[in-house]
Amino acid sequence: PPAMRCGWLRTAFLPRCEVRPGPEFLTRSYLFYANRLFKAYQFYYWDPSCRDPSYSLVIKGKLRLRQASWITRGATEADYHLHKVGIVFHSQKAMREVAAWINQTSGEGCSGFLPPGRTWAPGALYELLSAKTERDCTAALGFAMHELSLVRVEKHYQPLLQPQQSGSRLVEELYLGDIHTEWVERLHYRPTGYQRPMQSAVHHVHPCPACGIIYRADEHHPPILPVRAQLPMQLSGSWVSTHCEVRPAVLFLTRYFIFHGSNHTWEGYYYHYSDPLCKQPTFTIYASGRYTQGIPSSKVRGGTELAFKVTQARVTPMDQVTVMMLNSSEPGSCGLTGSWSAGVEQDITPTNGCLALGIKLPHTEYELFKTEQDAKDRSLLYIGERPTDGSSPDSPDKRPTSYQAPLIQCAGASEEFSNYVSLKYLGKKDANGNEALKPLPVAFLLFIALLFLRWG
Repeated sequence: PPAMRCGWLRTAFLPRCEVRPGPEFLTRSYLFYANRLFKAYQFYYWDPSCRDPSYSLVIKGKLRLRQASWITRGATEADYHLHKVGIVFHSQKAMREVAAWINQTSGEGCSGFLPPGRTWAPGALYELLSAKTERDCTAALGFAMHELSLVRVEKHYQPLLQPQQSGSRLVEELYLGDIHTEWVERLHYRPTGYQRPMQSAVHHVHPCPACGIIYRADEHHPPILPVRAQLPMQLSGSWVSTHCEVRPAVLFLTRYFIFHGSNHTWEGYYYHYSDPLCKQPTFTIYASGRYTQGIPSSKVRGGTELAFKVTQARVTPMDQVTVMMLNSSEPGSCGLTGSWSAGVEQDITPTNGCLALGIKLPHTEYELFKTEQDAKDRSLLYIGERPTDGSSPDSPDKRPTSYQAPLIQCAGASEEFSNYVSLKYLGKKDANGNEALKPLPVAFLLFIALLFLRWG
């Protein structure tokens, strides 16, 4: 099981406000002790920059690591027990809203949590949950700590940034379970994917302007993150995953997108794997289509709403298990029946997608995008978080309110990189006798990403 004997600090590798489904804007700082006790801070805000605090939670409990997960490879399952949860309000407005939620939706023991008209007392700590008195008034806040039931620790080395320096520094990251995208499901959902990783307070990435601010914060002094410039949405160019991504339902993948701003068309490569290090490929999906002009989101401040139409798709099976699955699919539901072979791409547009892989063509997805720059002025693209239940955001009411892990821009507005992708071939023939398009190797994608991470 992973070692968790030091303090952990949730800051990711860029100083940013965390966006959870809802949306909720927050920062987190968790401290784990050698005796299995933990103390966690969750700081909630009114704004997507985490500069206007609403309330803070201080959570105390005990965590017991169990065994390697049978569901999510590379993860450790854990049990936790909450001892206390307290809340500190940072304004009269926050106190009034939270009290109304609790008084309206909680059981008898919480109906009088705060009498109407109670005056806000700065710094006052109110008890939401107590194991000793068996009182729990947290449900109205959509609060749960099920993220602690799935744990993974990763260590890697970051090259020193200064030109006169050589060598590297240790970086430790803590991955905790994902949060369900549906508010009503999060109270009983058991995670199978991860959130963005938390950084060790001792061994974190550099530079990190927000790390010290969050580390020194407590429930009475919530962190106020540095001002960040609002960037206009500039999609044109190529964007790639910075690491192996883990989604719910045990999906491991990397992504690569090309956006053509001149005619609002897009291309996407989804590289799927069977392992958490993305070293054992299973299949690749290439998709393309058009997208609409973006408009500012009315629900998630700082986000941009777009609609993406997927009109074409191709699939390349990369292992024999996937080949067998596709070859045994119902005739007419996924390419040419019985013609699939490993490493050979096949167009699934004529069969309106691939039922076995859950791909339907044509279809439209309603998306949420955001662009940012990190502490080293590299452009990042956040695409809306996929629904936890595996469905598609195929209607406006299913539009995401939170984001996936960011992609990093690797070619700006240049078309050269996408031309390189579309012109390289394996020399094999597909089911129609045409040359099969060579899937862009993930090693090359990650090589490009690492170059930009190191030198960008």
